[in-house]
Amino acid sequence: MRPYDERLDRFLSRAAKVFADQGYHSTTMRDLAAATGMSLAGMYYYVRGKEELLHRIQERCFTRVLAGAERALEGVGRGHADPVERLQTFIRHHVTFFAANLAEMKVLSHEANSLTGERQRKVNAIKRRYVDLLEGLLRDVAPDEPAVERSAAAYALFGMMNWIYNWYDPAGEIDPDRLAGLIARVFIGGFADARSPSPVHGG
Repeated sequence: MRPYDERLDRFLSRAAKVFADQGYHSTTMRDLAAATGMSLAGMYYYVRGKEELLHRIQERCFTRVLAGAERALEGVGRGHADPVERLQTFIRHHVTFFAANLAEMKVLSHEANSLTGERQRKVNAIKRRYVDLLEGLLRDVAPDEPAVERSAAAYALFGMMNWIYNWYDPAGEIDPDRLAGLIARVFIGGFADARSPSPVHGG
């Protein structure tokens, strides 16, 4: 892991906001220099170009959200822990992290296919670990559910959680923890119902 660099961290956060507002392909390095207050030479000290910058933003964000989820789940244990409680913990962490990092998460959602080659492979490897973590939680909740449906359910849940960047205001009437609880109730209730469909009674 790279040593923490506060200047780099601030640069990546500001650059993520520019990419989120303008789109990666529409943004130039000069736009980034103006928005971040860093000279072109200063930026090139950290990254060799725009794609490397996008890679650093995505790698940093996925690494942080994965590590945070793993820590949160350690707090509720495994074995005797309620699988639904562990799933709720994952959802709460994801939504609260998302609310605190809206620009970065929007970039992850919008620019998932903008990286190429080895950079894309590295980010996809971290992303795969995060998806696998959620699919494992879903397997604990519904062990008899077919793997293909658990995978679809995982992406449906990510869709619910990640779409909030389009409408959610963390300073609004519903705080991130309350929103996480709402999403957990909607998803878990629906996922539980999907396991045991109600019989259809004729008229």
